[in-house]
Amino acid sequence: MVVVTLFVVSLLTGGLGIYVGARLVVGEEEPLHAILTGLLGAVVWVVGGVLLGWIPLLGQLLVLAVYAWMVDRRYPGGWRNAVSIALIAWLVTLVVLTVLASLGFATYEAIGVPFA
Repeated sequence: MVVVTLFVVSLLTGGLGIYVGARLVVGEEEPLHAILTGLLGAVVWVVGGVLLGWIPLLGQLLVLAVYAWMVDRRYPGGWRNAVSIALIAWLVTLVVLTVLASLGFATYEAIGVPFA
């Protein structure tokens, strides 16, 4: 049950972050698109982390690049917008998880959110 709760919280916080980023950067207002992107981002981040994350610094940068590529594929505007959306998503998710962690409801171990 804890894993399911962690996944749902991670998906919703990651989706919220992507929604805010996409809305600010490209004007996208579809929350389901953001949640699906958050789900894909979680998969990309976990798989990329397993395959490349063991390489010091370079592995994390490669995973971040793949994450930004995935955002680029889902939203218009090219790499500049994708990196902006990903950065805003990361910041929004960090704020939400900080609030939830301070209230005892979550930790920083969000699936699909690049914290490393």
